[in-house]
Amino acid sequence: MLHDRVPVGIGEIDRVLGGGIVPGATILVGGEPGVGKSTLLLAAADSLAGSFGSVLMATAEESTHQVQMRSRRIGVQSDGVAIAAVRDVDDIIRLAEELQPAAVIVDSIQAISTREVSGSAGGTTQVRESAARLIEFSKQSDIPVVLVGHVTKDGSIAGPRILEHMVDVVLYLEGELDRGLRFLRGIKNRYGSVHEVGVFEMTQTGLSEVPDPSGLLVADRDESASGSVMFPTVEGKRPLVVEIQALVVASNAPQPRRAVTGLVPSRVHQILGVLERHLSIPLRCHEVYVSVMGGMRISEPAADLPVALAVVSAYADIALGRTAAWGELGLTGDVRPVPNPAVRRSEAVRIAADPIVAPDEGVRRLADALTACEMITPLRGSRSSSD
Repeated sequence: MLHDRVPVGIGEIDRVLGGGIVPGATILVGGEPGVGKSTLLLAAADSLAGSFGSVLMATAEESTHQVQMRSRRIGVQSDGVAIAAVRDVDDIIRLAEELQPAAVIVDSIQAISTREVSGSAGGTTQVRESAARLIEFSKQSDIPVVLVGHVTKDGSIAGPRILEHMVDVVLYLEGELDRGLRFLRGIKNRYGSVHEVGVFEMTQTGLSEVPDPSGLLVADRDESASGSVMFPTVEGKRPLVVEIQALVVASNAPQPRRAVTGLVPSRVHQILGVLERHLSIPLRCHEVYVSVMGGMRISEPAADLPVALAVVSAYADIALGRTAAWGELGLTGDVRPVPNPAVRRSEAVRIAADPIVAPDEGVRRLADALTACEMITPLRGSRSSSD
């Protein structure tokens, strides 16, 4: 019997996929080398095989022995995970036709090729042709195919850009390699939402699901330190509270440094301009560092207000304790509403945030935000009282 979706059995993956894998779908999983793509997909193969019989894992970058060592380390229990060290795409398809598995995982698309096309593995022609053959096999057999793809320095999947258009689903596994947290994001999904995120923690036995991401992401906050604000972001239907930190350091350099991690740099630079104009903070004479802690990336404008408050807090050296904030910051210094305020507030209340600074809490201007944080006039020459 053909199901609408095949649940992987790992809740965080199923969340991002919209409930499971659609039969005949081709999924591209991208991420930096070493971020944990192979480990995550090996765990997914184990879960699928345990429920649906077998999964073919074609490894073109590692030997069968190396993959088996990883399997033992992360505790793969199913005998249905068939591991094959294969580099030819036609051999992979033949093995899949013989085995008829619940899914085929190819690690990686840049490492396989076909003898019928010129060029080496990883080249534009080989990647496009190999992907096209696997996609055709998937559609004809209704067997889902998962392709692993490495990313380049600019964060895009290596190979032709058309590859992302050819597949049905594109997922990215991201996170700072020196930290334990990993975030699985949906970038494209023909069968569901692309706004969900799955959260994992890297442990000695592989990637484990994080049941309370908010609690983990803000667990190590120093509430007595300045420059720290909590921000309830919303990924799909899921609220996550992250910590935004800022550091402001006086500088005599003609062009003081600005460093941004986890946020859109151009938007942070815009916020700095608003603060200088409407609060008279001489940021042109200071280095400014802004970061989302935990390795998460945020692009929604709702992060404007917590970024602004973190920078002001760092400049004035005033700790904001358990302050949580959200809101879009206009060029005129106004604070505008953003989507999902009730969801954000509920999550902020759940982790005992206080105060909550947001448009739906009566904050309409920067002056209102400073008042809510008890930073009425923290800055010499500040225009906050009349802003």
